Amino acid sequence: QVQLVESGGGSAQAGGSLRLSCAVFGVDYRWFCMGWFRQAPGKEREWVAGTSGGDSTYYADFLKGRFTVSQDNAKNTVYLQMNSLKPEDTAMYYCAAGPGALCSSTPADMRQYNLWGQGTQVTVSS
Repeated sequence: QVQLVESGGGSAQAGGSLRLSCAVFGVDYRWFCMGWFRQAPGKEREWVAGTSGGDSTYYADFLKGRFTVSQDNAKNTVYLQMNSLKPEDTAMYYCAAGPGALCSSTPADMRQYNLWGQGTQVTVSS
């Protein structure tokens, strides 16, 4: 069974760091565009970052270098390292898998992602 399982969320102070994990089961993640999204209360879900082919990475402009996507091929897991956290980063974070070419074309198009994880909550306090 193909599934995505996120972990690593929690609480942090502003300026702190968290690392989210997205473990992929049942398929090699490198075949897909793996996207990270987030949804804050009362707001639409937005694309944060993505990776494809096991090495290429893509980021939303608003991050300004604070977040980094990495991969562990042996663990079939994708990570989102979040540094310099701000209260506005508070949201439910999701990973999703879509067609491999998606990351280099329209990675923010949620409709193109076929599989979603259950999400992990990140709360940043000031």
